[in-house]
Amino acid sequence: MKTKIIFVTGGVLSSLGKGLSSASIAAMMEGRGLSVRNLKMDPYINVDPGTMSPYQHGEVYVTDDGAETDLDLGHYERFSSQTTARENNFTTGKVYESVIRKERRGEYLGRTVQVIPHITNEIKNRILRLATDSTDLLIVEVGGTVGDIESLPFLEAIRQLRFDWGRENVLYAHVTLVPYIKTADELKTKPTQHSVKELRSIGVQPDFLICRSDRLLPADIKSKIALFCNLPAERVFSAPDVDTIYRLPLLFGDEGLGDAICQELNIWTRKPDMRMWEDVVQRFLNPKATTRIGIVGKYVHLVESYKSLNEALAHGGLPHQARVELEFVSSDELEKGDLTPIAKMDGILVPGGFGERGSEGKIAAVRYARENGVPYLGICLGMQMAVVEFARHVLDLEGANSREFDQSTEHAVIDLMEEQKEITMKGGTMRLGSYPCRIEDGTLAHSIYGTNEIAERHRHRYEVNNDYRERLDAAGLRATGTSPDGLLCEIVELKDHPWFFGCQFHPEYKSKPNQPHPIFTSFVRAALEHSKRRGEGTSSEASGVSSLAGTLLTDPPGGVSVES
Repeated sequence: MKTKIIFVTGGVLSSLGKGLSSASIAAMMEGRGLSVRNLKMDPYINVDPGTMSPYQHGEVYVTDDGAETDLDLGHYERFSSQTTARENNFTTGKVYESVIRKERRGEYLGRTVQVIPHITNEIKNRILRLATDSTDLLIVEVGGTVGDIESLPFLEAIRQLRFDWGRENVLYAHVTLVPYIKTADELKTKPTQHSVKELRSIGVQPDFLICRSDRLLPADIKSKIALFCNLPAERVFSAPDVDTIYRLPLLFGDEGLGDAICQELNIWTRKPDMRMWEDVVQRFLNPKATTRIGIVGKYVHLVESYKSLNEALAHGGLPHQARVELEFVSSDELEKGDLTPIAKMDGILVPGGFGERGSEGKIAAVRYARENGVPYLGICLGMQMAVVEFARHVLDLEGANSREFDQSTEHAVIDLMEEQKEITMKGGTMRLGSYPCRIEDGTLAHSIYGTNEIAERHRHRYEVNNDYRERLDAAGLRATGTSPDGLLCEIVELKDHPWFFGCQFHPEYKSKPNQPHPIFTSFVRAALEHSKRRGEGTSSEASGVSSLAGTLLTDPPGGVSVES
């Protein structure tokens, strides 16, 4: 069967949920037995989001092959069984870079290089690379909003592809806004009408409308939208606010979106099997315990910066039927000396990041967790800060630091090592993508993974300095996971502590709601046990705590159920 393609566009405003809609369609169709792939096209001119501020772009998601990509690829992996790669995300910058290089090599034989056909052909070629014999359905998300100048080449390319690939093989789904105006007590369809009008003006007639609102749309509103947007009312679907985003594939199924896709694309599938999704939703909405995790970072004012991490923590609670409540603590504030925000936490986590700002606050959080027996998880920079803190306050190495923050430090316990330079240059200046790790027997790491060989995704430049590893180990901070050649420290653990774990890699990228990453499952268990030791049971009255139950992302396919 020729690969069928669904193009997902967005209108009115950004952040309506194109990514979640695309991921939910993938989950829904995978539940019917189809092999599904997702692609995200971003209209910005940056070659990739790797150098963009988290405040501008949110999380950078890293794939096994070392690509720095849009965070929507995290949605795709969490909602389906696919493993994304470099080819699953491209930007305007990558497209123009490729076309210019071809022009310099003379591949266009002296022709005038233009947006049409050269840029649009490059876009189409990149889309069709994923339309292989092993892919039944390709879901392509067009970033940005209809009407943006930078999106026009992408929209023109998808317009052309319906003719190139065959009308029976291509669908257009448009995500748009139907706001409720409280003072008028009305749902307003005009923003959707104008968005579709803008889309139709460039030759794309949507086959489906996915209408974001705070409620389900009544039949009369759907009929009105259909009338003005030139499509049947049966092709207008509600996408209301939900108690957990893991419900979205179920909701779309109830709305009839899956049946409509199969009908329009003439696809025969098995009966949908969504039992795994139903189980995940029930676990999220019916917790038997609650625990609080403090995330100490410098991007805490924008939760999108830690999207995969937030989700992985929530996943970690599912096997324990526990709700994980997150409190985001600014490391800049902790530097002022008041540790009250983390004193009430059942667990403390310092995530990855770059730059010196807030580093002393992170070190203070590590010290508090170490000295008070609070479960601690340090990821990437969080592991490095654990090493720095231990070197300063246990080994008494005054001024110990990372070379990233202090070029003149006498004790660079985190550094770019000579023997590591060739490895750390992968991907430019960073160790990017999946790398193997060897784990020692009889360690916390081994009890978590149940194996001696793992592979996890990385995104960092600096490493634990091997010159200090012997002293760290002798004092109790052991390197229990290393690269196979033993040169790179991947995991550290603290002896005589209830649960203290640091990893140089990012386990959050590989967590799914139906397959929680074992590090987060173990960390949440430790936090629950710490809460019991403090005699707090399952209460959680802390102000400012953000519950993930309604804001998480999920990744389900594969048919692997969460075990109690």
